[in-house]
Amino acid sequence: MLQKPVASRRNLRTLFTAISRITMIHSIDNFPAFLAFNVSSIPMLYWIIIGGTMLVSWMVSNTLKRRFAEHSQAPLPITGREVAEQMLRESGINDVRVISVPGQLTDHYNPENKTVNLSEAVYHMRNVAAAAVAAHECGHAVQHARAYTWLTMRSKMVPAVNIASNMMNVIFILSFVGMFAFSNPAFIWLIVVCFAATTLFSFVTLPVEFDASKRALAWIQSSGVAKSMDQDRAKNALHWAAMTYVVAAIGSLAQLLYWVMIALNNRD
Repeated sequence: MLQKPVASRRNLRTLFTAISRITMIHSIDNFPAFLAFNVSSIPMLYWIIIGGTMLVSWMVSNTLKRRFAEHSQAPLPITGREVAEQMLRESGINDVRVISVPGQLTDHYNPENKTVNLSEAVYHMRNVAAAAVAAHECGHAVQHARAYTWLTMRSKMVPAVNIASNMMNVIFILSFVGMFAFSNPAFIWLIVVCFAATTLFSFVTLPVEFDASKRALAWIQSSGVAKSMDQDRAKNALHWAAMTYVVAAIGSLAQLLYWVMIALNNRD
C-alpha cells in the first residue's frame, strides 16, 4: 500500500468506526441533538448495505489472514528486503531506500522521502508472502518513478481528503456534546460533502493498488525469484490484499449513500 493520508490509513477500521458512530447516534435517546432521527425511518436498504458490508469485510479480512499464513509457509531463498532491492534495481530505480519499520501490516511506500517501508516480518522473512508484499510496495515506487496517472491524481487529492477527514472528526465530536444537530440540513450536506471526498479517494485508490500488484506479479514472474506454484501463491495473496481496498471503498460508498438519504429526507 501507499503511505496513506490520516483519513484512510486504517481502511477497514475506519468503516467499522464510522458504522459504530452511526449506531450510537440512534441509540442515545436522551441526547437532544439526535432526537430528530427515528430508526424506523431509515430505509431497510441502508441496513442491508451496512450489514452486508460488515459481513464481507469480516470474511475478506479473515481470508486474507489465512492466506498469508499459508503462503508464509512456502519458503524462498531471499528475504523481503532482498526482493525489494532487486526489483528496484532491475526497474532502474536507484534513489529509493528499503527500510524496516515496526509493527504488523505497516508495509507502505512513502513518496515524500522515497522509501519502501517493510514491516519487520516482511523485511526479514524468506517466503512467498513476504516477497509478494515487498514486490507490491516496490510496484508503488515504480508507479511514482513513471508518473502513473492514477497515483498522481491520488496524491493531489490527499490535502482535500485530510481536510475532509479532520472536519468529520470535529463534526462527530461536536455533535456528541450537543453543539451540532443532525436535523440541520446544511450540517447534513456538509457531512455528505466530506464523505463524498473520502469515497472518491477510496475509489481512486483501487486502480493504484491493483496496478501495483500487477507490476509486482509481472516482475516476480520475469525475475524467476519464485517458481510457478509460488507465483500462484503470490498472486493469491495480493488478490486478497486488494479485496480489502474494494470492501473499504464499498463501505465508504454505503456511508455516503446513507447520508445522502438522510439529507434528502430532511428537506423541507
